[in-house]
Amino acid sequence: MVAFLDGRRLKGYIYNFSSQKDRFRLFFEKDTLQREGTDVQIKDLKAIFFAKDFVGNSEYQESQMVPLGNQGRKAEVTFRDGEKIVGTTDAYNPQKIGFFMVPADPRSNNQRVFVVTKNARQIRWI
Repeated sequence: MVAFLDGRRLKGYIYNFSSQKDRFRLFFEKDTLQREGTDVQIKDLKAIFFAKDFVGNSEYQESQMVPLGNQGRKAEVTFRDGEKIVGTTDAYNPQKIGFFMVPADPRSNNQRVFVVTKNARQIRWI
C-alpha cells in the first residue's frame, strides 16, 4: 500500500521498486499488463507499506516494543500527519531518498515499510 502526503492510500502491487529511482509503477491487480499500472512519484509519498495482505485487522493495536534480538537499529518515525511507526532499520542514510524499516511487532500486517526520509517529521533512535 502506498501512503501519499495528501492522505490518500492506494492498495496494489509493485514489481519494479528501487530505492535508487524516483518513481515506480503501482498495479491494482496481481497479474496485469505493464500499461495498466499507474506511475507513482516517491516525492509524493510518506511511505510504502509492504503488507502481508490487503485485509489486515483495523482493530489490532501494534506493539511499539522492539523485541530483543531484532537486527538493526531501533527507530521511531513520526510522520507529518502524526502517524508513528516503530521498528528496526539497517539502511538509514539521511542523504538517500528513503530507507526500509521492519515493524517492531512481528504480528504486524506489514512485512516492511519504506520511509521517504524528507517526508518524515522526526526520526528518533530508541
